[in-house]
Amino acid sequence: MGRVSDLIFLDSAGSSIPPTEVVDEVVGHLRRETEIGGYRAAAERGDDVEAGYGVLAGLFGCEPSEVAFTDSATRSWLTAFDAVPLAKGDRILVTEVEYGGNAVPMLRRAEETGATIEVMASDRHGQVDVGALELDERVKLISLVHVPTNGGLVNPVDEVTAKAHEVGALVLLDACQSTGQLDLSGLDYDMLVCTGRKWLRGPRGTGALVVRNDVRRRLRPRLMDHSAAEWVAPDRYEPRDDARVFELWEYSVADRLGLIAAAKYALAKGLDVIEAEVADRARRLREGLANIDGITVRDLGERQAGIVTFTSDRVPATELKDRLWRENVAVTVSQRASTMFDMTRRGLDEVVRASPHYFVTHEEIDQALERISRSG
Repeated sequence: MGRVSDLIFLDSAGSSIPPTEVVDEVVGHLRRETEIGGYRAAAERGDDVEAGYGVLAGLFGCEPSEVAFTDSATRSWLTAFDAVPLAKGDRILVTEVEYGGNAVPMLRRAEETGATIEVMASDRHGQVDVGALELDERVKLISLVHVPTNGGLVNPVDEVTAKAHEVGALVLLDACQSTGQLDLSGLDYDMLVCTGRKWLRGPRGTGALVVRNDVRRRLRPRLMDHSAAEWVAPDRYEPRDDARVFELWEYSVADRLGLIAAAKYALAKGLDVIEAEVADRARRLREGLANIDGITVRDLGERQAGIVTFTSDRVPATELKDRLWRENVAVTVSQRASTMFDMTRRGLDEVVRASPHYFVTHEEIDQALERISRSG
C-alpha cells in the first residue's frame, strides 16, 4: 500500500502512508474496544504489546529493556532531555541543523540552569566536523540530529559519540528522519528518539525512546507515574529498573499495536533494502531536479538520505508547494524557524521538501519532475 488515488506522495518525512497491515491493526483494535471495552481489549493483546519491546529492540539494535514507548518523538525527546542533570557552566552542544522543537526546550532549560548551548561546526559538506570538536568535562550533552528536517544529509553518529564519551558526555540522537529509512541497528549512542508517523509508516501519535542500560542510571526522570514507579509505602516509591521508567500509564493501545506492526513490516522488508530503495528514489529525484532550469537543489551532506529539498528562481516555496498539490504531487515546505542555524547561514527562508519512500515508483518520480518543471 502506498498509492492514494492518483496522488504522487512525496511527503514521508512529514507523515507517511501506513501499510494496510498497520491500518488493520489500529482499526481492528478500536472496533474490539467498542465490543468489550478498552481494559478487556487491552488485556487480550497484552502479550502482543509486551512482545513489541523486542520488536523495537530489533529495529534499533538494542535490548528490550532499553526501549520505552511514547506518544510522539516530542514526548520522547523532552522526557530524555529533562532527565539529563545540568548545572551552571555545563555545556550543551548542538548540530548546525538542530530542529526547532529541540531548540526551544534547550533554550528554556539553559535559562533555568545556567548551562550554555553551543553550535558545533559543520564541515564543507554541511555535516558535523568531528575533527573540529572541542570537548572538555563541562560538556554534558550532545544533541545530535541524525538527518535534518530540511535536507538529505546524514550526520556521523559513531564518530561524534566516540568523541563525546572521551569526556563523559551523553549523546541524544534525534532519529526522527532516519528511523524507517536507514538501518540504525549498529549505531553507537546513549539515547535515541523517533516518531512512528514518518518513514516507519506507523500511526500518528506514536513514538519511542531508547535509553541504554548503562546510561539510564545517570539520568533523573522527573515525570513518573505509578507505572514508572511502584508506591511501596506511604512515604516511599521504587522506580522501574528499565527504560519503561520513562513511560506513562495511559496510552492508545490501538496506536501502539499499529506502531509495532509498522516496525514488523519494516523489519520483514529489510532495513538494508529500504535504505537502498529510498536512496535510489531520492537520487533520481535530485538528478532530475538539477536538470530543470530555474530549480536549485539545496541538499547538503557527503552521504545523503531520502529528503530532497529545492527552491525555484521564479516561484516562492510555499506557492510552489500549493501548485504541486493541485497537480497531485504531495510535497511540503521547510521554513527557517525549524532549522534556524543552518538556514540563516545559507540565507534561506524556506525550501520545498520532497521525501519519496520506497513505494514511490520511478515512473511517479518522472511524472513529479515534469509537473515541477511546469509549475516552478
